[in-house]
Amino acid sequence: MTDAFFAYRDGVLHAESVSLSTLAARFGTPLYVYSKAALTQAYGAYAKACEGRNAAVHYAAKANSNLAVLGVFAKLGAGFDIVSAGELARVIAAGGDPRRVVFSGVGKHADEMRFALEKDVFCFNVESRPELARLNDVAGSMGRRARVSLRVNPDVDAKTHPYISTGLRGNKFGVAYEEALAAYREASQLPHLEVVGIDCHIGSQITEVSPYLDALDKVLDLVERLDAENIKIHHIDVGGGLGITYTDETPPDITAFATQLLDHVARRGHGHRQVLFEPGRSLVGNAGVLLTQVEFLKPGETKNFAIVDAAMNDLARPAMYEAYHGIVPVTQRDSGDSTVYDVVGPVCESGDWLGRDRALNVEAGDLLAIHSAGAYGFTMSSNYNTRPRAAEVMVDGDVAHLVRERETVESLFAGERLLPTNG
Repeated sequence: MTDAFFAYRDGVLHAESVSLSTLAARFGTPLYVYSKAALTQAYGAYAKACEGRNAAVHYAAKANSNLAVLGVFAKLGAGFDIVSAGELARVIAAGGDPRRVVFSGVGKHADEMRFALEKDVFCFNVESRPELARLNDVAGSMGRRARVSLRVNPDVDAKTHPYISTGLRGNKFGVAYEEALAAYREASQLPHLEVVGIDCHIGSQITEVSPYLDALDKVLDLVERLDAENIKIHHIDVGGGLGITYTDETPPDITAFATQLLDHVARRGHGHRQVLFEPGRSLVGNAGVLLTQVEFLKPGETKNFAIVDAAMNDLARPAMYEAYHGIVPVTQRDSGDSTVYDVVGPVCESGDWLGRDRALNVEAGDLLAIHSAGAYGFTMSSNYNTRPRAAEVMVDGDVAHLVRERETVESLFAGERLLPTNG
């Protein structure tokens, strides 16, 4: 966690200047809490590296697409990386400039392409040759030219979880490196496309710089081959994926990381091209916690369980990736011993766990804070077991803003219909 934003004072965990216990009492649990100051500081670390350089930050909206979060980054000057028309609509609603939006994703529907073209997005990151053909047809039907970059798969191991590794030969993402030159030739000949850039994203929760440099060298080699064929590349999108500290990871400092990549591009003689960063997790991951209440303590012969009111539908990462999130009591007890618990939710699945083998000094009714929940927390949540999704709060100094109301059970089936009865 970022201690400056989520820290104990007098034995109670605070978000900036507001105690988390106060927020839980006011808004209920489960509850996502975000720190505006933490978002601002993380963005500033990227902006510092880009200052005076031909570089820009495009926040990856899929990490956390709450309008308030998007709005904070829009006001700070960020562009955006999106993967659906829905995310584009969110960016616009939050005050983002669609002309600073990069549209990624492997399965763009023709309607999504039309919407993005109407809004004049900065460019499309195209991920296959069939997508080139579809986008050319859609743009032609609208009397427009679509700006494109190709997402090139460099077959570089990001050394991360296989579910979030995207740059290997066997992944579904991007155009294979060996096919990229032919794909660029095809794109340059299509009448309703304009080649403007190249994109590479090798995965997520990456904690080393070396995979980025390996991928970047392959991308720059390709750019030089494209130059030789008079296919001009104006920007190089290095993707996102920089990791955060969940437990004992030691990712590089954001500013030092971004500076190292920019320096590498310049040393290779490509400093005149714009470089785009697409961070997500590293901007929002440690800017949020998930609050949950202990419902029951259930001892067992081989396992003790702390059953809480948050579940895998609220935070999917542990069940999906066996991901680790720090879990701490919101109020520290002065006496009593800790017991080792599996922290589990009420969803009817054995995979519904949030933390395993955690030493906690807690009782029923206590609040727990699940750390590092700002990225891929609420955005991956669901209504499994007809569970309303959590509320979201943004803390700005000593003020807490409700930025998403808790869903009601009735809202979950408001759009459903019974079959008509006969007679």
